[in-house]
Amino acid sequence: LGRQWIWSNKLSNMKNKLKIVLLTIVMSSFAIFTTGVSESYFEIAKNLNIFNSLYKELNSLYVDETDPGELMKKSIDHMLESLDPYTTYIPESEIEDFRFMTTGQYGGIGAVITKRDEYVYISEPYEGFAAQKSGLMAGDKILEINGKSAKDKTTEEVSKILKGQPGTSVSLLIERKSVSEPFTVIFDREKVTINSVSYSDHINNNIGYVKLRSFTRGCAEQLKKSIVELNNKKELKGLILDLRSNPGGLLNESVDIANFFIDKGELIVNTKGKINSWDKEYIAKKNPIFKNLPLVVLINNTSASASEIVSGSIQDLDRGVIVGKKSFGKGLVQQTRKLPYNSELKLTVAKYYIPSGRCIQAVDYSNRNEDGSVGTIADSLLTEFKTRNGRKVYDGGGITPDIITSEDFPVNLIKSLAKERLFFDFATDFRIKNDQLKDNFILTEQDFSDFTYYLSDKKYEYKTKTELAINALKEKSKTENYYSEIEEEFNLLLNKYYDSKKDDLNKNKQIIKEILTGEIISRYYYQKGRIKASLNFDEDVKKAIEILENTKEYNSLLNI
Repeated sequence: LGRQWIWSNKLSNMKNKLKIVLLTIVMSSFAIFTTGVSESYFEIAKNLNIFNSLYKELNSLYVDETDPGELMKKSIDHMLESLDPYTTYIPESEIEDFRFMTTGQYGGIGAVITKRDEYVYISEPYEGFAAQKSGLMAGDKILEINGKSAKDKTTEEVSKILKGQPGTSVSLLIERKSVSEPFTVIFDREKVTINSVSYSDHINNNIGYVKLRSFTRGCAEQLKKSIVELNNKKELKGLILDLRSNPGGLLNESVDIANFFIDKGELIVNTKGKINSWDKEYIAKKNPIFKNLPLVVLINNTSASASEIVSGSIQDLDRGVIVGKKSFGKGLVQQTRKLPYNSELKLTVAKYYIPSGRCIQAVDYSNRNEDGSVGTIADSLLTEFKTRNGRKVYDGGGITPDIITSEDFPVNLIKSLAKERLFFDFATDFRIKNDQLKDNFILTEQDFSDFTYYLSDKKYEYKTKTELAINALKEKSKTENYYSEIEEEFNLLLNKYYDSKKDDLNKNKQIIKEILTGEIISRYYYQKGRIKASLNFDEDVKKAIEILENTKEYNSLLNI
């Protein structure tokens, strides 16, 4: 017993000494670690305590009833808005919509919907899914869903009702122009998967065209399959990769797609964040499948994020020619973090840099103006970089194409016709009158005449920039007391202008034909038909074909 006591006492002393040593090490480390951040931790703790007390008092004592969840959601949203537009809180109710953005999948009927007046309408069914297979058409008005009125419901409210577990039933009461009485459509929801490759085909001899809608999970494999199939049908001599209006998505998918064209071992993009674990290099891991295939990438001002990684790396490594308009300029990387109660936080964790070393982020959210607004980085602050072949490129404002095509600014007439849904309604009536349509349809002169006649009793108002300028001049001349002297000449000018304005439909015939061609053909061949029809009018695509058919120009643009 004595011996046991001695050993027990020694062991206890050893443990106590070990505890003291460990405590000393921990306290020393903590002291070193907190030298620069203890004040920050104190501020966090203090302000959380203040917020907790304020939130409690507000919900307990405010004169009217409050919604605690809504109050918290607004406070979180306003806090995150002060950082950047991409750092967002995703409550449980919005998780499915967020997952659709990253996977392209959801459970529902498979249709785009739109609000008009008091009701929600089917805008475009997705080909091959429940809505289209059950016979729903663009222009159908949804009167009831599962026996309950859909009147005055928003598109968000209707969308939530239409979405649900695949296999569950949904009933719609539909009103259609060509049918005298409303009718009921009952069908099952299903798993809807929107293919990231929205269209692919040969468009000129041996040149392939592929339109990539977004960078959702698996899009790299979809794109690879599409290009391989095109090449198997007819050997490709060039490829047009259309990333216009592609908002981006998953970074890994963009790296895999760039690797289709870029040599193994090449740096495609690297990320840098506040935390060292976000300092990563993304290297091409495989041999390129289409190493020597001449390539043109199309971008515009809504091509963002992953679209800019692909187009930027292709440009920096002089692997292909970029055509179109300057891209959006989003050089920030987001990650999602799990939060309690099935909610998530999507937050910006790093900036990305393409092979030349440039970051193409256009807006500096860390340096705001006094009023809280942010502006784009001034041209004078842009830094020059070089592509592999020595061409000049710049940071701080998106990807500037090697060939910049002219901007398409819709005139106010076109905006007004679109706003009043007159293109949409004419196409709906056209579909009712014509059961069939060839897939190479282009609006004829007779169809255009029919459209102008269709507009004769429709209301659509618009003012041109010329008209606005004339009215401004009139008001200014009155203010400065010149109007009485020029009134007669002014009225003559105004009358001549109005006479000329009557011919605006003919002046804009080409763009009207383009819009109506796409709108009408989508009633028969859906999204693929709309894209195919648009290629007949697409100046960017025509320029891309011209470059790919001229090897000398292609090499010259890349400084080869």
